[in-house]
Amino acid sequence: MRYAFTVAQTRALEEAAFAVVGGAALMQRAAHGLSVRAADLLAADRGAVYGARVVVLVGPGNNGGDALYAGQRLARRGCAVTAVQALGRPHAAGLAALLAAGGRLIGGDRFHDQDLAAADLVIDGVLGIGGRPGLPDDLAALIAGAEARRIPIVAVDLPSGVDTDTGQAPEGSVRATRTVTFGTFKPCHLIEPAASRCGQLDLVDIGLDESRTVPALAAWEPEDVAAHWPVPGPTSDKYARGVVGVDTGSQVYPGAGVLSTCGAVHGGAGMVRFLGAPRSAEIIVRDLPNVVFGEGRVQSWLVGSGWGDRADGDDVIAGLVAEGLPLVIDADGLRYLPAALPGNVLLTPHAGELARLLGIERAEVSADPATAVRRAADDTGATVLLKGATQLVAAAGVETVEVAVPGPAWTGQAGSGDVLGGLCAAVLAAGVGTRTAAVLAASVQAMAAARFPGPIPPQQLARHCASVIGEFSAALLHDLLGFVGSARSVDRAKPTRSSRSGPHGRDGRR
Repeated sequence: MRYAFTVAQTRALEEAAFAVVGGAALMQRAAHGLSVRAADLLAADRGAVYGARVVVLVGPGNNGGDALYAGQRLARRGCAVTAVQALGRPHAAGLAALLAAGGRLIGGDRFHDQDLAAADLVIDGVLGIGGRPGLPDDLAALIAGAEARRIPIVAVDLPSGVDTDTGQAPEGSVRATRTVTFGTFKPCHLIEPAASRCGQLDLVDIGLDESRTVPALAAWEPEDVAAHWPVPGPTSDKYARGVVGVDTGSQVYPGAGVLSTCGAVHGGAGMVRFLGAPRSAEIIVRDLPNVVFGEGRVQSWLVGSGWGDRADGDDVIAGLVAEGLPLVIDADGLRYLPAALPGNVLLTPHAGELARLLGIERAEVSADPATAVRRAADDTGATVLLKGATQLVAAAGVETVEVAVPGPAWTGQAGSGDVLGGLCAAVLAAGVGTRTAAVLAASVQAMAAARFPGPIPPQQLARHCASVIGEFSAALLHDLLGFVGSARSVDRAKPTRSSRSGPHGRDGRR
């Protein structure tokens, strides 16, 4: 799990650290970590650090200071380091250190194209967490020249030009090969489009203590998904795995009913009951013969996908909310929401649907998706999964927004959201909490798309989701069998009480 903190939170953490060790010590820690990562990149690209030509783009403040002190360290290792005064006045002490180590400083107006062409590495130290989004035209042109020549760019803390808290990346923002950030991750490292501009992301520990600060974002990683996915136990039957009730599709949109059911089936549900559109049912009974039809025992519900205009939409959703079971409301179902919802209701809008839900323009959602999804959860009382390039999950009254594992843009196609709704319902039926279920489902779909990239139709991607989920179960079984085999070996060698203890001590705890 990776946790990100806003600009205001990061500044507060830094101020607390300043009071203990001082700002100069923190800058030296940051500069050391930055120089090591830059040297690693040089060694990988050209086989040696010595003799490399490094251009350091310097802005005002501490970000530029970090870059200058890193340049000092690289100069001491034999690099020819040129600092370019790209914006504002450079950090005085950092500049003095670089010059003393043999580096040089030139003004941005005197830095020519041929100087850039000779560079082996560019360090972007122009703007830090306090910078405004976007770059001046001349600086953006300089960055574009480096990118066009495929010169590696190491960004200091974040790529210059991106918005730290929202993840927006105006045209001309730096696209880094590697971003070295300090103390904590920031939202721009995890939210698109800025996240893609970070390249390889490295976190340098400079001694900030965030243990008592609630993070703005919590980003899941594949190992987190594997650890939390509900895998059936030795005695699990279909009811233990969960029964999903599906009311989706319509005469006009029968495919949505099929795809949402497909998601529930391949998401691991023990049984799927379809009670949606008859036209969808005709296709489902042929393609998914394990699906049952008619009312019966259900442990979660999925509604709304492909409904279109539905006269009884208000009544259906109100009745299911009153029933109290976990409920996923997708697509057209979002038009029939009651005034207040419980936390076990999961709404799955895309940006346009979320904008309508909030009564704002879609551009406002895209400009600050984390704030928008958090507001939607607080306004409705429900848990909200915002679908898109970065998939965010918020729950009412919970400050931290969860970030699903990212996937390729190939998932952006008609029907992917229908499948995702079914995946969510399957995880909910297994007894997983609403917020966690949403993150797990979105992550598994992204992981499947990454594992099997390309223009794969959503129904096929759903089957690939089942393959990814199967790997979780296989890994668990491997660990179990490995432990059992080890325990048997120990028992034969030394049949003592301690040999039958759990894998992490006598009580089995880690």
